[in-house]
Amino acid sequence: MTNEKLEYLRKKASQLPRAPGVYMMKDRNGKIIYVGKSRSLKDRVSQYFHLSTDANMKTKRMVSLVDDFETIFCDTEIEALALENVKIKQYTPKYNILLKDSKSYPYIKLTMNEAYPRISMTRKRLSDGAKYYGPYSGMSVVFGVIGTLERSLGIPMCKRSFPRDIGKERPCIYKQIGRCVAPCDNTISQEDYYKVMQCASNVLRGNIKEAVDNLTNQMLAYAEKERFEDAARCRDSIEALKRLRDGQKVVGSPDDEFDIIATYSDDLSTSISLFYIRSGVISDSDTYVYGASEIATSDDFEYMSHFITDLYSKREYIPSEILLGFDFDDGELSLVQEYLRSISKRAIKIRIPKKGDTKKLCEMVTKNAEEQAKQYKNKMEQDNKVLVKLSRMLSLDIVPNRIESYDISNLGNEHITAGMIVYEDGKLLKSDYRVFKIKNQNGADDYSAMRETLKRRIEHLSDKTGSFSKMPDLILLDGGMTHVSAVKDIFKEMNIDIPVFGMVKDEHHKTRTLVTESQEISIAKEQSVFVFVYKLQEEVHRFSVSKMDNAKRKTLRHSSLENIKGIGSKKAKVVLSHFKTLSALREASIDEIAKVKGISKTDAEKILEYLKGN
Repeated sequence: MTNEKLEYLRKKASQLPRAPGVYMMKDRNGKIIYVGKSRSLKDRVSQYFHLSTDANMKTKRMVSLVDDFETIFCDTEIEALALENVKIKQYTPKYNILLKDSKSYPYIKLTMNEAYPRISMTRKRLSDGAKYYGPYSGMSVVFGVIGTLERSLGIPMCKRSFPRDIGKERPCIYKQIGRCVAPCDNTISQEDYYKVMQCASNVLRGNIKEAVDNLTNQMLAYAEKERFEDAARCRDSIEALKRLRDGQKVVGSPDDEFDIIATYSDDLSTSISLFYIRSGVISDSDTYVYGASEIATSDDFEYMSHFITDLYSKREYIPSEILLGFDFDDGELSLVQEYLRSISKRAIKIRIPKKGDTKKLCEMVTKNAEEQAKQYKNKMEQDNKVLVKLSRMLSLDIVPNRIESYDISNLGNEHITAGMIVYEDGKLLKSDYRVFKIKNQNGADDYSAMRETLKRRIEHLSDKTGSFSKMPDLILLDGGMTHVSAVKDIFKEMNIDIPVFGMVKDEHHKTRTLVTESQEISIAKEQSVFVFVYKLQEEVHRFSVSKMDNAKRKTLRHSSLENIKGIGSKKAKVVLSHFKTLSALREASIDEIAKVKGISKTDAEKILEYLKGN
């Protein structure tokens, strides 16, 4: 930043009022790189352009890129905090703490808005009246919880739909071994089945005690009515839930419910650990590790404020108490507390324990954050060594941080797709994966498909937000010299200079060399580089093939229905979109199919007749 530019920014900041609001820092391309809020815009924004020598490196780096800024005034600081969260999600600025997109988190869905609720895993929260629990830290946790509920409460695991399938088929083996309440044989009433699912809802909220109490009351009521089988089922569920609680790490009383957030920072990273305590046990945990370029140290209150508000705006449930294992500004703490109250519609208490058992718990979570930071440091050191070796072998000007890899997959001259994967900051960045459906499918070869793909990709560098706005440091193609030459020609036309290399496999399908338009660079003898490139090539191939298979399956399903007289591609598509699979469509009734928009009863009859005959 020049002195003239710094003076301009200082003067502009000094003219701001001492009022609450949101500020957005922009780089020279007009791209928003940081969003913040303040109770006094003049004081806060001015601080950036009068940094002390001991300011953290991330803030210095961000300020050095600022070319201008915008502000939005608000009536209150809580309005500013809410608006700040909206703007961060809208622009995904590089220098804000960003959690994973909520779509990438797994949730547990409970359709309590239905007569016979069902439980399932999903990655999308819809406004469909169902209850969503989570997000959870991983798929294994979700399926572990669902499996436990199915075993403990006798929740159906089958694909049958109720009440449609009640009495249509004999119960499966899970009914015989006492693992399912089996609504399919009509021995459990709709009301009692709903109570079972309410117990599941209590457990998912972390309240095992309430679920046990409700089951105990049901058991006693059944016993009074001499419904001893139902009473025995409740008894077994109670014992299963008690075993579940006993098998978890107990850190408090059965009534304890709170979250713990603790941090650890070193020269390479900041690690944030979270433990979720429900009914006195650790029900789940999660850790977020940010590199030094992504986050300032955890004692920066503004960054931690971003993190906490973003975290809980994505979660279905916020406990009434949150414990912090680090110091936090009192004013900022009160503001975050008020924001969480506004989105949860109830009082939320955030506190920093100073002594006792809760202090020890915070220390335990801090220790976990420290361990995660150490693992991150070890991995980064290993990855950096590999990238340094790779950059030397390829004579790159810089050590690549963002690497994009591409592969073309096709089925003959149909279903031609290109897969793009991203390796950034030492990890595969799956949120940035993309698939390109090749538009010119007629007679397209791999080379023209690769040209089209990279041309479309590079055209998006001008985007102000999103993953496509990021310039890759290195591009690796699954192909040889001709592929590289094809892409280089496109880059020359677009006046873009990005290193491009092809990945060539040997007869054993192992990555043998990297190639330019005219040169081969053997990587076989450098084991760490060989393994790194091989894994990238396998991942991009897996991704592109999976997307091509999806396109193929959709077309085949639609084409199958298009064999029916009077059912064209439009009707085939709308029917499959509604029922998802042919098997589900086959099990539907004529009336259910005819309810689909654009499908007549005659169409429904033809569809069922065709499916039952094939």
